[in-house]
Amino acid sequence: MTDVSLPFPLRCCPWSSCCGMGDFRPRTVWLGHPEKREQRYPRNVINNQKYNFFTFLPAVLFNQFKYFFNLYFLLLACSQFVKELRLGALYTYWVPLGLVLIITIMREAVEEIRCYLRDKEMNSQIYSKLSTRGTVKVKSSGIQVGDLIIVEKNQRVPADMIFLRTSERNGSCFLRTDQLDGETDWKLRLPVACTQRLPTAADLLQIRSYVYAEEPNIDIHNFIGTFTRVGLFDLEVNCLTKILFGALVVVSLVMVALQHFAGRWYLQIFRFLLLFSHIVPISLRVNLDMGKMVFSWMIKKDSKIPGTVVRASTIPEQLGRISYLLTDKTGTLTQNEMVFRRLHLGTVAYGMDSMDEVQSHVFSAYTQPTHDLPASRAPAATKVRKTISSRVHEAVKAIALVHNVTPVYESNGVTDQAEAEQHYEDTCRVYQASSPDEVSLVQWTESVGLTLVGRDQSSMQLRTPTGQILNFTILQIFPFTYESKRMGIIVRDESTGEITFYMKGADVVMAGIVQYNDWLEEECGNMAREGLRVLVVSKKSLTEEQYQDFEARYVQAKLSVHDRSLKVATVIESLEMEMELLCLTGVEDQLQTDVRPTLEILRNAGIKVWMLTGDKLETATCTAKNAHLITRNQDIHIFRPVTTRGEAHLELNAFRRKHDCALVISGDSLEVCLKYYEYEFMELACQCPAVVCCRCTPTQKAQIVRLLQERTGKLTCAVGDGGNDVSMIQEADCGVGVEGKEGKQASLAADFSVTQFKHLGRLLMVHGRNSYKRSAALSQFVIHRSLCISTMQAVFSSVFYFASVPLYQGFLIIGYSTIYTMFPVFSLVLDKDVKSEVAMLYPELYKDLLKGRPLSFKTFLIWVLISIYQGSIIMYGALLLFESEFVHIVAISFTSLILTELLMVALTIQTWHWLMIVGELLSLACYVASLVFLHEFIDVHFITTVSFLWKVTAITLVSCLPLYILKYLRRRFSPPNYSKLTS
Repeated sequence: MTDVSLPFPLRCCPWSSCCGMGDFRPRTVWLGHPEKREQRYPRNVINNQKYNFFTFLPAVLFNQFKYFFNLYFLLLACSQFVKELRLGALYTYWVPLGLVLIITIMREAVEEIRCYLRDKEMNSQIYSKLSTRGTVKVKSSGIQVGDLIIVEKNQRVPADMIFLRTSERNGSCFLRTDQLDGETDWKLRLPVACTQRLPTAADLLQIRSYVYAEEPNIDIHNFIGTFTRVGLFDLEVNCLTKILFGALVVVSLVMVALQHFAGRWYLQIFRFLLLFSHIVPISLRVNLDMGKMVFSWMIKKDSKIPGTVVRASTIPEQLGRISYLLTDKTGTLTQNEMVFRRLHLGTVAYGMDSMDEVQSHVFSAYTQPTHDLPASRAPAATKVRKTISSRVHEAVKAIALVHNVTPVYESNGVTDQAEAEQHYEDTCRVYQASSPDEVSLVQWTESVGLTLVGRDQSSMQLRTPTGQILNFTILQIFPFTYESKRMGIIVRDESTGEITFYMKGADVVMAGIVQYNDWLEEECGNMAREGLRVLVVSKKSLTEEQYQDFEARYVQAKLSVHDRSLKVATVIESLEMEMELLCLTGVEDQLQTDVRPTLEILRNAGIKVWMLTGDKLETATCTAKNAHLITRNQDIHIFRPVTTRGEAHLELNAFRRKHDCALVISGDSLEVCLKYYEYEFMELACQCPAVVCCRCTPTQKAQIVRLLQERTGKLTCAVGDGGNDVSMIQEADCGVGVEGKEGKQASLAADFSVTQFKHLGRLLMVHGRNSYKRSAALSQFVIHRSLCISTMQAVFSSVFYFASVPLYQGFLIIGYSTIYTMFPVFSLVLDKDVKSEVAMLYPELYKDLLKGRPLSFKTFLIWVLISIYQGSIIMYGALLLFESEFVHIVAISFTSLILTELLMVALTIQTWHWLMIVGELLSLACYVASLVFLHEFIDVHFITTVSFLWKVTAITLVSCLPLYILKYLRRRFSPPNYSKLTS
């Protein structure tokens, strides 16, 4: 199948002002003549890159130096060009800064190249274009407004297009809009009538025609936006960095004050600022960024959550601190696979265990010759039996006719497509429709004996249990819309000439259309409480005169220039009166695999789950119960519908008197509450163990996420699978997209993409928890490493009359933060306190992270005190034990410092990994080997003496042994939760 379409941009271009397109206007597009366009339009290219060739370096540098500590070290390095402020060689400051910048630039460059390659792949897809020279190949990026593009079967639509012609005989085309709204079901599209009637596609170039299009506008099918995330962990680290800078300034001022501000004291302040600059660790940012890359790699390589993709590698530690999880229902908690469960006729209902009775009634309707006889000629029992049989048959026939499903026949290798279609081969037939609900209904009618075997724009064919083909002419069809919540069809039975109007829709609209009855509302509620999606099916018989009158009015309304939609709707509504109620149908959406244990894990971890769905209240409540989002022992408060401020006030007061109960509220009531009592409602809702919001719009979903963030200050995670979940996913601190039947739009817009909802448990409990704890340990240890050497510098300067003289110079300073300690410190990204199986088995361990304990002011202060203690012990010990030369102080103190850092890493590690041992030994070997080349700073002969060895050993033991003893006592008398499990 091939379709010919005309592309033109409907999207608002973000660069319109610089393209001469500041005002968006309607446009006229000539078919096949791009050169006749009235204005310039943007190129048909996908560009997801953050930079271009000219802005890459300036933008990357700006993004780095907008952080306080990077700007601070740039100023320090620049100050070394001032002779009075210089403390040593220039490379002492410029090499570490340059190393950090080079790693950052390389990382950004790699990501930019990957993005460019992805865009290039999409922009390079080849399409066929109709031209005066015949069919030519053109890249997607080369498509212009006005080109005639041939879109083949299973090929993506490359731009906004108008459907002109199709090669299908019936003049219809089915397409999927998963890249626009996340819906993967097939949607029927019809071409422009006059162009479809042309003999060949080439004739499109021979006719003189154009398309007038309205100005670009924003709707659900168009999306333009930029999303930026800064993680909470980065903000906390940045805050600690500012505290360290404050400490740096205070220490420098104290040193100058102890000199009584003698001489050019202002220069001394700058020298001390440079001297103690290591208080703010320059390597902190690069260590954290590299750690995040490792965490992202671990997530992608986890075989227990296959297919998981990390799209935002800067926030994996956010997964370890989620307090609220907001989830969609259909396709996320459920499979989005509809199964027919119930047929209700008012006096009798048929479930899955009694479908053989329905099949028997349908069979008898087409096999018993007496089924058309008048009731008076049959016995009473036969009359009742025939009445039930005829009612069942009429209901099944209505369900088999009122839909938008088309059977498609594909070759199976044995039978070709034409032959399969001609003989209605069951094995070659698949159903295509705009809704999985419709497909499930048609599949059910096939299972009970009435099969849809053919359909085009004007006719439909059904096959009876006896093999007879029933032909129906489609006179009119009224598609389903979200506003009308119903669909209808008018058909003529070719065998009898009868004209019937069938309609199905939601109970809220059908209740006012069907004839009065006393069971519709009650049974709809009962079926919805069982978790079934309910549709009301009705019919109305029309005479030929009635239909002709309707058709005349309908055609006249469609030709109206003013208020066309209103006039058409009015004409259709004239038919929608006093229709005969035939039946109720109930279909069920199955839960995803392991949804219940996953939600139980999240609940035990202290994460509150909110379900936001567009389904009706009863269905949403039933699904929440089935999924154990609401436990059996929890009370449920169903928020009554409110429309005014007074009603909302009364209902909130009633809700306030409830304790520890789940809340169920509709989108309309939610909107009223947020309008008048936003603070009070959010305060009460946040106390609930679970919240279900039904009839929610995409805008409301995003609003709820935003309010949770503002009112609680907690981290949120949004999970969804469709285009209507994108706004919620992007608003949340962590967005997770589930790749399902509604396409990939949610997963592409999310920070993390999973294939199943159950993978969320491991993503949070294992990877989120480990990433956060490892990041906290890594950042605090890097800070400790810098504070330790800064304390030694402060002690050294104090002893020597507060002189602004550096203790270590040249390669010693650079090596301390790189090859001497880098590998062991960075190996902390491999540490874990418990095995992944234990973390999943005891999700309560996750609760400890919600308060931010691994990285708090308390833990920060503890590491500061440890750094001051160890730095003081090492420096005072070296001063006390050195004999005659200053170079001996450097050798003793620096060696003790390196050994202390290596031992502290060993003290911090919870679970040893072989790479940790390699890192420790490699760092120690690098230091010992480099001593041969450091004769400028260290006396090589002195370090080979016994005196050096025992002094270093003594100082290292005094600095580390007390901490090992404290760690043992703490684990012995006040063990953390995880240690109880590991033991």
